[in-house]
Amino acid sequence: MYLDNAATSYPKPQGMTESVKKFMDEVGTSSGRGAYRKALDADGMVFTTRKSLAELFNIEDPSRICFTSNVTEALNLAIYGFLEDGDRVLTSGLEHNSVWRPLCRMREERNIDLVKIECDPNGDLDFDFYQREIKLGAKLVVMLHASNVIGTILPISEIGKVAHEHGAIFLVDSAQTAGVLPIDVEKDNIDMLAFTGHKSLMGPMGTGGLYIREGIDLRPLIEGGTGGQSILERQPEELPERFEAGTLNVPGIVGLGVAVEFILKEGLKKIRAHEKKLTHQLLKGLYEIANVKIYGPRDVEKIVGVISINIEGVEPQEVGYVLDEVYGIMVRTGLHCSPLAHKTIGTIDCGTLRISPGYFNTDEDIANLLVALKEISGESATVGD
Repeated sequence: MYLDNAATSYPKPQGMTESVKKFMDEVGTSSGRGAYRKALDADGMVFTTRKSLAELFNIEDPSRICFTSNVTEALNLAIYGFLEDGDRVLTSGLEHNSVWRPLCRMREERNIDLVKIECDPNGDLDFDFYQREIKLGAKLVVMLHASNVIGTILPISEIGKVAHEHGAIFLVDSAQTAGVLPIDVEKDNIDMLAFTGHKSLMGPMGTGGLYIREGIDLRPLIEGGTGGQSILERQPEELPERFEAGTLNVPGIVGLGVAVEFILKEGLKKIRAHEKKLTHQLLKGLYEIANVKIYGPRDVEKIVGVISINIEGVEPQEVGYVLDEVYGIMVRTGLHCSPLAHKTIGTIDCGTLRISPGYFNTDEDIANLLVALKEISGESATVGD
């Protein structure tokens, strides 16, 4: 039983895997690399995925979506491509290493002024401190939409509004929310949106992208072949070619397109309602288990389907091992590539056991997990000796 959807969603929508195989069997060509029929077919399939993503995120011009191999690459492109020596940047105390590590490197190598806006143990941003700091100036505000450790949803629309009032660009990491929460780049005041295909967008690994609002100039992270304008010694200026050097993962992008179409057809309202139902069931059951500590908010309206816990007296890695070996239940343990979040909730020394149900999980899955955790908790004194 799989409950690690915050890492990668599984299983995938019907037809997604088949679309990847069909592309490889029946088309199999690069996009943007030929004028023959199959190459043009590949071009069309890639553009169809761009259009579907543009519809999902309310992006007027699909060409402003540049494909990457994942959200990490997209965030690196935005951060390294936008910041200059001495720039001031605001971020949160919940960030994933995909944001924090590039910013720390820029602090060391480019002397950027990096300001971390702390959050409380429930993940609530210190908004007063944010407003005071943004008044001192910032070129970039970069924050996640929801925590991959405790699920807390940040108020990105309000954060973006304040950023714009003070002349800053707003970059959002939507790794945990794209495909499950509504994201509107206009209403949410988003200038750059980094997303990944393999989590709640339900697509293949190796897919992701960055939306870049018109007027924002980035340096390319990677340079090379683009199929067109090959005479130029530098990357072309036009999007998306400027940021899509080399051969695209066309089979993956095709699969992502099918997955996004599934999301658009099902509707975010239905997907989110199912997630909240499972999360509520999970939280209610966890309250009733002895020796279990739950981290983060208890209100399903304030979180995505990501819950971190620990059982008193047992290392989370041991609990995860028992769940897998004895009960056949797959969860995630450790620091989840987010040491900032674990410092915020006080678990930096031990980590947590993270449970993240997905759209294809059932009430029975949650019930089975709760039974297993009750049994493990009941034995925790013995296990911890």
